[in-house]
Amino acid sequence: MSDDLVARAEAFLFMEGGSISLRKLEQLLNLKRPALLETLTELSRRLEGRGITLIQTETEATLATTPETSHAIEKAYEKELGREIGEAGLEVLAIILYRGASTRAQIDYIRGVNTSSTIRTLLARGLLERTGNPDDAREYLYRPTTELLAHLGVRNTNELPEHASIVEELSAFEKQQEVPQKNHGEID
Repeated sequence: MSDDLVARAEAFLFMEGGSISLRKLEQLLNLKRPALLETLTELSRRLEGRGITLIQTETEATLATTPETSHAIEKAYEKELGREIGEAGLEVLAIILYRGASTRAQIDYIRGVNTSSTIRTLLARGLLERTGNPDDAREYLYRPTTELLAHLGVRNTNELPEHASIVEELSAFEKQQEVPQKNHGEID
């Protein structure tokens, strides 16, 4: 079992930020199922005694905090989630609500700054959801959750204040600025 293979499996699981299907992991690592399972077993062994563990089902795998560290993580998140989302969070939500499903590269370009931590906070609060991008499997699309729409008191984004005019202005801005549709080097 090569150290490089185990390290790559760990990196893919980390970058996914959630569960990844074993089928996708097989493709990413160019392995057949028995070799993948052997690699994941070795990764699990190497993570013993650390703050992260490998959780695996018959179809998926993910990295998660260990039971020993999860209490400290929960307390930190409670403190973080108790704070206001701030101007950056409101800007990201506005972009996604009015623009529709967007990649991180698109959001970053419109805001002019990196939004990784802001998006992570909004995901943790259940205000955004992350889905695969059907146009590029290497990136994600971020969408508003039904909980966010319910909190705003709307059934869909078309009911947002000044929806049509803001969508039109945002579309004109994107056409003028040529917002990147894909950033092939980026992994969200």
